[in-house]
Amino acid sequence: MDAAIDAAAHALAAGDSLTALKHIALRDEPAALALRGIAMAQLGEYTRARDLLRRAARRFGPRAALERARCVVAEAEVALAMREFSHDPRSLKAAAATLAAHGDRANALQARLIVARGLLLLGQLEGAAEALQSVDTRGLGASLRAVAALLEGELALRSLHMERAHAALADAESAAQSAAVPALLAEVAALRATLAQPAARMIAAGVEHRVRLDEVAAVLASDAWVLDGCRHAIHCAGQWTNLARRPVLFALARALAQAWPRAVDRQVLIATVFNARHADDSHRARLRVEIGRLRALLSAQAQVVATEHGFALRVEREVVVLAPPMEGERASLTALLADGAAWSTSALALALGASQRSVQRALVELEAEQRVRSIGRARTQRWLASPLAGFTPILLLPAVAPSV
Repeated sequence: MDAAIDAAAHALAAGDSLTALKHIALRDEPAALALRGIAMAQLGEYTRARDLLRRAARRFGPRAALERARCVVAEAEVALAMREFSHDPRSLKAAAATLAAHGDRANALQARLIVARGLLLLGQLEGAAEALQSVDTRGLGASLRAVAALLEGELALRSLHMERAHAALADAESAAQSAAVPALLAEVAALRATLAQPAARMIAAGVEHRVRLDEVAAVLASDAWVLDGCRHAIHCAGQWTNLARRPVLFALARALAQAWPRAVDRQVLIATVFNARHADDSHRARLRVEIGRLRALLSAQAQVVATEHGFALRVEREVVVLAPPMEGERASLTALLADGAAWSTSALALALGASQRSVQRALVELEAEQRVRSIGRARTQRWLASPLAGFTPILLLPAVAPSV
């Protein structure tokens, strides 16, 4: 490696992409192409970066297995920044194995962190936790330690393990300061800011106020009967009852929990749950059936009793409702776009577990409300939204009920 390429590599490690380009901007050997690709990625020119990395991998040839593996890892990181999840995970795992076999522990670890980050973005918290279990940053550079700690912190926040989150954020901040990379310091500051922002609305005995993530965790750890409107579940005595796939029962439970200890009129329940302006016999019959199902589901936790004009929830402990800071079918979609990255429709559909057609319809509606904007056309179209101010969208991001 000559002096110019060595200097460019050191500049990129420090996050100084412009200085790196000054050394290699006019050079086209494989190593220079790869470094230029990384520099362009740091500047946000992802399409150009991917082209340069692919050219570098081809120019290295089959004999330079180590260099080609590094290009594969760098390209996977660019794909992640572009929110493209169609990248073949087998090629990334093979690259990680090649790097480890050649003693390049840092880049092998980077490959594992990319896998974990992708799973975290898709809301697959268990998979992300499993990927991070094999990560050992001892003896590696401060930048990699900061990235790994940031992932640990975000996973802990998404899982509401606040002690782990605070410890990981402290590690990330220390490592980022040692690395002196502005982008890493900004990420640590952004993740730490989520701790001070409202994450949900808490409703208890008819009184509503906003709560932070640590307060949400405290409520879930208490003896209260908690209806979690952010993740569509009921928490009681350490047990989760997931109602994400039973929207009618969840709507009934939420209506009764928000009115607790008072009863809810049958007409109000029908209008709220079935979206019916005028109730008829079929609505009343359906309400009786759904109330019966809810009684069976909650029999070990609470009772749903009939009153003269409606139904009421009877629980031997305090009832608390955690409502999302913003409501509606598009809340999770807006939360995903709030990170400031450009998402494709297919990536959004994959993260939300929805069809591309339904996501596209929602995006068009949000665009008409001037809450999102699109760039590019056809297959290159991406969607952007301004970061949501005033609260953290962590509890609105797609994820299964916590099990991490």
